[in-house]
Amino acid sequence: MSKLKSRKFWICVAAFLASVGTSIVALKSDNQIVAATGTICTILSAGIYAFAEAWVDSKAIGSQAPDPEDDEEDADE
Repeated sequence: MSKLKSRKFWICVAAFLASVGTSIVALKSDNQIVAATGTICTILSAGIYAFAEAWVDSKAIGSQAPDPEDDEEDADE
């Protein structure tokens, strides 16, 4: 449910739908360059979303990691 409230998710959905729409219109008008561009952007929107989620998750995990300096202070006591 939290993914449905994510701005990154909705931006990805909007980019995906715009790219698919561009591809459909380009195929109808027989413009292969625009169709290819729409297809590439569709794939990129999913890839960028996956990268952004992985980056946010890695930052969240990194902020929860124990500080090695705390272990050194405990050993000194």
